[in-house]
Amino acid sequence: MSIRHAQARWDGDLRSGQGTMRLGSGAFEGPFSFKSRFEEGAGTNPEELIGAAHAGCFSMAFSNMLAEAGHVPTRVETKARVHLERVDGKPTIHRIDLDTEGTVPGISAEVFQEIAHKAKAGCPVSRALAAVDIHLTATLK
Repeated sequence: MSIRHAQARWDGDLRSGQGTMRLGSGAFEGPFSFKSRFEEGAGTNPEELIGAAHAGCFSMAFSNMLAEAGHVPTRVETKARVHLERVDGKPTIHRIDLDTEGTVPGISAEVFQEIAHKAKAGCPVSRALAAVDIHLTATLK
């Protein structure tokens, strides 16, 4: 199907070093540091980019599954919260919360929920992150 590219550079040690991450398409390039990853410093971090990728993938998969079921959505918007915490003494992504809202004319709440959970299980990023506990909250607008 496709191969996507990204790259990162890190200069220096873990705490005082700094780096940049860049998407192969050129759509994003940004700095990251120890503070932006493990504290609250300026810049991005790998977890934030994973969250964006997951929210985007899920939104597309959910929209597609809704349309295939005869319920074309007007809008699907998803927010992701990626939890980075110490597990067995090591920084670990252990949970991702996906909060999605969909505007889908004529669909029942039950069918909306059913398709949302199928999309969570089937989107390629969810599948790649199968070792992570993924929680979904889906709200029909």
